[in-house]
Amino acid sequence: MDLDNDSSAQVQISEWLVDESHAQFIQADLDGLSNLLRDVVYGGGGVSFFVPFSIEEARAFWTEKILPDVKMGVRRVLLACDSNNVIVGTVQIELDMPPNQVHRAAIAKLLVHPNSRGRGIAKRLMLKLEELAKKERRTLLTLDTVSGSDAEFLYTSLGYQKVGIIPRFARGALTPELQGTTVMYKELDQD
Repeated sequence: MDLDNDSSAQVQISEWLVDESHAQFIQADLDGLSNLLRDVVYGGGGVSFFVPFSIEEARAFWTEKILPDVKMGVRRVLLACDSNNVIVGTVQIELDMPPNQVHRAAIAKLLVHPNSRGRGIAKRLMLKLEELAKKERRTLLTLDTVSGSDAEFLYTSLGYQKVGIIPRFARGALTPELQGTTVMYKELDQD
């Protein structure tokens, strides 16, 4: 499903499709997502992993944790691909919520390759994710991010509200030091 095609940025945003009609692309997508995750971690991204971080560990994350959820429809993944069809960014929306919270979704793993940052890719991914959330009839999005990070600034600029900071929440990608996480939310208008 093509959600965006901005030729000026030469980056296309689309949903990661893993059904039988796209089976021939899944392995290549897993390779691209694994490389992206590894490069983001080695670039210092606070995305649950730390160095050393092997390509096998990255692939296991996508293959064992994310792919089954996407196949079940409880998680959706957007991809940002450059003009050579290389995955340069991604973001996920978790839809599997308890019965009393089906109005909300959680945002996870906004990743942009270190060499592709500063081009508006993360913002475009988030805006498309919000469109997807509305189509899924979700009115509340939640997330957490490394406190003081560029991602926190991005989320704030997109209207996400800060709930608070949990100190010493997780180890940094490039350091054993514990970093705080900022918990945020955004209420979406239903069109």
